[in-house]
Amino acid sequence: MLRSQTVNTIHDLHQQGKSIQDIATELKICRTTVRKYLKHPEAVFPKPRLPRPQKLDPFKEQITKWVLEDHCTNCEVIFERLYKQGYTGGITLVKDFVQPLRPAVAGQAPVRRYESKPGEQLQFDWGEFLYEHEGKIHKFYGFVAILGYSRMRFVKLVKRCDTTTLIRCLMEAFEYFGGLTKVALTDRMKSVLLEMVDNKAKWNPRFADFMVSIGVTARVCKPYTPQTKGKVERSVSYVKQSFWASVTFSDLDDLNRQARQWCERINSRVHRTTHVRPVERLVEEGLLPLPGEYAWERFATEDRKVTWDGFFSYDGVLYGLPGDLQLAGKTVQVRERRGTLTAWHAGTRVLTVEQRPQSQACIPHADQWKGVPTVNQTRRAPAPVGHLRPTPDVVSRQLAEYDLYAGLQTVEVLA
Repeated sequence: MLRSQTVNTIHDLHQQGKSIQDIATELKICRTTVRKYLKHPEAVFPKPRLPRPQKLDPFKEQITKWVLEDHCTNCEVIFERLYKQGYTGGITLVKDFVQPLRPAVAGQAPVRRYESKPGEQLQFDWGEFLYEHEGKIHKFYGFVAILGYSRMRFVKLVKRCDTTTLIRCLMEAFEYFGGLTKVALTDRMKSVLLEMVDNKAKWNPRFADFMVSIGVTARVCKPYTPQTKGKVERSVSYVKQSFWASVTFSDLDDLNRQARQWCERINSRVHRTTHVRPVERLVEEGLLPLPGEYAWERFATEDRKVTWDGFFSYDGVLYGLPGDLQLAGKTVQVRERRGTLTAWHAGTRVLTVEQRPQSQACIPHADQWKGVPTVNQTRRAPAPVGHLRPTPDVVSRQLAEYDLYAGLQTVEVLA
């Protein structure tokens, strides 16, 4: 095949009136070649070759579904899933196929990376995680925490993101890391910060009390600058791309078990920024010791109103209470701890039960109706009775008798 420059020369000499023989002699090529390019000038461009079959071909439809429907664009995760399905090729083919399917990312100015000292900072944030059930879209709230120095990650999926749940997730995160940091950094969520007055933070009272009791300083990042807590921002995105996309689970407990296993696996990998495994760097953190149980018990408790049929609601599940305690209409204090619910009333523990993850369930107590009268018994209760008294007899007397009793004399007046 001739280069385009030689083909142009053939056409130029032909335009000058030279014969095919003269052109072939001058360019030292065959006359058949000269005749070919004069008759078919497009022959300089080679015909596209048919694509060779690849090992990835049987899996391309599945990959496209993961990327476009489940928004999973992490090639390492896709490669692991394909390997389990029998894929024997390399990850380069996966990356080349996924690259044009990725959504466009808007550019931004470079940000200077901030590295915290060992044991200095923990960053935490919430993320919304959508899932499909019976054709409808629902969501969980994902609590994500990361240590600034070692990059140890912690993930917890919950049904709500109020202040009490946030405190409970922070407790579990500190326990998972094995100690406390000096500072906890987050954004300006209502469960942490109510408002800024004269550039001073007005903290959520319950959150502020909790942080003071455990000795950790709370800080919030600047408004509209998520780069201030970029480690946890990136971690939330990484959890969605690496763990959440196409995840399958039976209930919330199963989901959190998978999240804990994922954290163990990710924390054991070499981090791309520090080039060290987070679990190895955790030893250098020098975290502060965990507080006593009293701090956990005090702030992990929520008030719940008992219904008139003897139930209290917690995370969408109804739990029954013993009927002989007569708690209907009263308030109990409920504490969740390692999958166990404990209910208290007037300083006395009234219930300890395993927490159920499935919403809209009803868990009656074995003695829920103990000492409670049935409907028939209520109907047979004696009705109130009144008493009718007889009418007293009235004696008629002469008026003169009353005058006599009063000491008056009757004077007869003559006409």
